[in-house]
Amino acid sequence: MGIKYKLRLKDLKLKYLVEYFSPILKYLKPKKKISNYQDLEEFIQKKSAWVSQVTLYGYLKTRMGAKYVLMFEDEVFLQSINTAKWNIYVVALQDLSFYTISYLKNIRNIHDTEKAKELFYKILDKEKKNEIPNDIFENTKAQFEKRYNEVDWTSYHKSLPFNTSALALYEWSPIAEELKTLDKKIVLNSMILKWDNIKKEFDELINF
Repeated sequence: MGIKYKLRLKDLKLKYLVEYFSPILKYLKPKKKISNYQDLEEFIQKKSAWVSQVTLYGYLKTRMGAKYVLMFEDEVFLQSINTAKWNIYVVALQDLSFYTISYLKNIRNIHDTEKAKELFYKILDKEKKNEIPNDIFENTKAQFEKRYNEVDWTSYHKSLPFNTSALALYEWSPIAEELKTLDKKIVLNSMILKWDNIKKEFDELINF
């Protein structure tokens, strides 16, 4: 995809080992109430990252079995994971941004749907320091704008709001196509179930 990778293999190994375990540890931390848009921004970023990483690494571990640890020895494979991780994450950000604002509009009677755009771009811009690949950065902006212009704010929160990120997990996971085809239903459901937990958590924490 024209991306230059400067990390050495040992750096990549450490980076992805930390990345694999950190979302699990973060999820166990006490959860604070969402009392304003700054809290909501943090919630969207953290939960999108958590869902993306846990489902991607979980699928790879399930598919690869005992060979899973060997992936940390393969620089090319690690690079493919990096590409997958970012592509899944940015779609998860879109889904959760749309879901939370649609929920606030219809359940809490807060009508500022422009906040979905504001929050999404604030989070996306901050990812530059985490070295989001430039092509993914630009592509997701175009994808977001298209979806934003088409979204039905009245129904989004209750009409399969996380299907797009579930399909992104299926599409971008670096697994052979013939194997992914067999796994499709399981892969999609694995992410939808994670999002169901986030939906319940959001409902409990929102305090606008």
